[in-house]
Amino acid sequence: MILFASDLHLCPARPGTLHLFERFLEGPARQAAALYLLGDVFDYWAGDDDLAAPFNARICSAIEKVGAGGTAIFFLPGNRDFLAGPAFCAATGARRLADEVVVDVAGSRTLLLHGDTLCTDDADYQRFRAMVRSERWQRDFLALPLTERRAHIEQLRANSEREKQGKAYEIMDVAASSVTAAFRCHEVSRMIHGHTHRPARHALDIDGRPGERWVLPEWTQDQGGYLACDVGGCRAIAFS
Repeated sequence: MILFASDLHLCPARPGTLHLFERFLEGPARQAAALYLLGDVFDYWAGDDDLAAPFNARICSAIEKVGAGGTAIFFLPGNRDFLAGPAFCAATGARRLADEVVVDVAGSRTLLLHGDTLCTDDADYQRFRAMVRSERWQRDFLALPLTERRAHIEQLRANSEREKQGKAYEIMDVAASSVTAAFRCHEVSRMIHGHTHRPARHALDIDGRPGERWVLPEWTQDQGGYLACDVGGCRAIAFS
């Protein structure tokens, strides 16, 4: 069994979500052959020196224990935790993946990604994403004191929330053309991602071939969810 989860947005202000995730790690995750965390595990990650924060250290330790128990852990960065680096991976025992990666899931070629790269109708976001993912921006940002980085992130988040109020919801969802292009480019039959907080299974026709796109749910204070895949296929499982 292989499990997939994303969009937990863990932070001290959401203790209920933390407890849900810890229960998930102590239960289903330990029974799995592999666990893929597809981004936005944290509400934000200001740099690997943020590992010193007790809250962050607690989460990383809990993930590491699952890996030590035999479950392979993989981490694919999201738009909130893309600054997680080598120290984060060492602390969690996770293998960091590229933004888009194809893996074999019970015999099916499956494309994994966070999902934000598919939201190509949101041109403003894509420009912002390109900026913060650049080597120069990250080098300059990580050179700032941690407290200044945290404050800057909080300001960016506040600005983002204001901008969302003026955008149509459809613009912030994935673009159908980008989904089709990704299926064709990677020659896969399945796609799994999060980011949009619109959990669903979408049956697709890609050039006459069947495909499926699974969207992972956002975790809240009292409800989580993950995707479980094996030779019988994939199924969405609610966790509360």
